[in-house]
Amino acid sequence: MFDLFFTNESKKFLNKLNKQDSRRIISTLERCRIRPHSHVKKLVASPYFRLRVGDYRVIIDIKAGKLLIIVIEIGHRKNIYK
Repeated sequence: MFDLFFTNESKKFLNKLNKQDSRRIISTLERCRIRPHSHVKKLVASPYFRLRVGDYRVIIDIKAGKLLIIVIEIGHRKNIYK
């Protein structure tokens, strides 16, 4: 099972969200810990992956050798890729 690590930027965004959306994102990340590659898509021209949670996107980096998922950024789908 993979461990989750949140960057400071992603923690700030989760704290700003309402409780329902933040719980939904966290529960989706918890499900993703077992087999992350089946839940995510690779970003084009980037070493990172994206996880879709409703109108929000979670940009993550998967370190398979260390069994670590690093949550880099969380944002609304219209702003996250800019």
